[in-house]
Amino acid sequence: MDFQTEFKPLTVQPQEIEGKSFEMIDEEVGEHSFTEEQYKVVQRIIHASADFELGKSVVFHPNAVQAGIEAIRSGKMVVADVQMIQSGISKPRIEKFGGHVRVYISDEDVMEEAKRLNTTRAIISMRKAIKEAEGGIFAIGNAPTALLELIRLVKTGEARPGLIVGMPVGFVSAAESKEELAKLDVPFITNMGRKGGSPVTVAAVNAISLLAQKQG
Repeated sequence: MDFQTEFKPLTVQPQEIEGKSFEMIDEEVGEHSFTEEQYKVVQRIIHASADFELGKSVVFHPNAVQAGIEAIRSGKMVVADVQMIQSGISKPRIEKFGGHVRVYISDEDVMEEAKRLNTTRAIISMRKAIKEAEGGIFAIGNAPTALLELIRLVKTGEARPGLIVGMPVGFVSAAESKEELAKLDVPFITNMGRKGGSPVTVAAVNAISLLAQKQG
């Protein structure tokens, strides 16, 4: 294939592109303190963002990866805060074990309740989700208010997630919400600072689902 440019791609084969990308990531990351399984998550986060600073800022609860694997293999639900995360997660790997991916933010009752209470749909969506997704994975990459509400619900004993992947991006409450998540004594994966977003949250969940698949 001739791209009619001075630069020629190293390869146009999908698997070779991914493999070469991971080799380049490994070389640039160098030595690190992550466990082997944690690094699989970090590697995919960097692959999704091309941001080594973000990747190195990822923080894991000691039981996070195994808790996520167990949640997936037990057929637990994955709750996303926005549709972009729902769309990006590899559903076949979740559904293989009986689980599914759900997002509540556009549900009619959620929108009505948020309007009635003059609050965000993200907050109300978490209140609804915890009633249906005990032991599930909560993947939050867009809305700090969703993460803060989930943290509150955990502290009050109303929510019992199997794993929280909380990586919202932004300027208002994003960094602070992740700092609060890192204080919880429940399995979590987060990163420090303003960076984050749906693509890296998806990458983390997909990395865990790959590990779950490999165990079986």
